[in-house]
Amino acid sequence: MRVLWAICYACLFRPTPRIMHGWRRFLLSLFGASMGNNARVDPSCWIWAPWNLKMGDYAYLSNHVDCYCVASIEIGAHATVSQRSFLCTASHDVDDPCMGLVMAPITIEDQAWVCAEVFVGPGVHIGQGAVAGARSSVFKNLPPWTVCTGSPATSVRKRIIRPD
Repeated sequence: MRVLWAICYACLFRPTPRIMHGWRRFLLSLFGASMGNNARVDPSCWIWAPWNLKMGDYAYLSNHVDCYCVASIEIGAHATVSQRSFLCTASHDVDDPCMGLVMAPITIEDQAWVCAEVFVGPGVHIGQGAVAGARSSVFKNLPPWTVCTGSPATSVRKRIIRPD
């Protein structure tokens, strides 16, 4: 499947104009991704294994996002992952002499925002409405409705939602 996906990505996904989100949703769905209504994936994104990707309604993966979805990646409704971020669900066991692969899913809840160039590590859960600030490194869960920055990302304040 990975070889077929690589061919499809190179020939049918990557060369598409940016506005063709529906076509890319269709291709990802053919390979087992669960795609919500109007979910958007830019053509420069790399999805390692689409069958491990689930995106909610109006979720967005911006340009050059790398989804290394060896384990599942779930992105909630109205959540955004900004440009050049890296969602990484696998690493290696440094205590194992063979450096065996360890995997853990990533969950980004509804209305969360992963800002530009953020690294999100295996097993991380980003709470509803949380913000991971630009160039942060997220190795632990982020609480809902907080703004977190740094490496490692730590909470700096509560997120204030202004009424319309």
